[in-house]
Amino acid sequence: MAHRAPAFWLIKSEPHVYPWSQLQKDRKTAWTGVRNFEARNNLRAMQPGDLALYYHSGDGKALVGVARICSHPRPDDTAAPGEDWVCVDVEPCTALAAPVTLADVKAAAEFKEFPLVTRSRLSVTPVSRTHFNAVLKRGRTKLPQGWD
Repeated sequence: MAHRAPAFWLIKSEPHVYPWSQLQKDRKTAWTGVRNFEARNNLRAMQPGDLALYYHSGDGKALVGVARICSHPRPDDTAAPGEDWVCVDVEPCTALAAPVTLADVKAAAEFKEFPLVTRSRLSVTPVSRTHFNAVLKRGRTKLPQGWD
């Protein structure tokens, strides 16, 4: 079986619900509670080793970290019986040295096709490698050795 290159994602959480600092403290969490069909399908496409930009929505409005997908998709235990929702486990990789705000993203031409601009309401979206790397550069962050 051929080795699959990691995919890149954007995941969102309101900082008062589950902030990046809580993921860092917990060291791993199940990404549950997604109740949008397109976002669910994106979760289903995730594989262990994929990387996700962590965005504080609501009051935060900034990309604040990089998480790694560390499980295959599975049924979401928070779903009602008979509902078809999924979750994955995520673990923190690294915080961005400088948060990248929504205003920064909207002001930069390189992000005109970035999901925060084009799919602003969707909580789980794919991200291109180019956009992923651009966020790291703007956030003055390098991935730790072995995480890329």
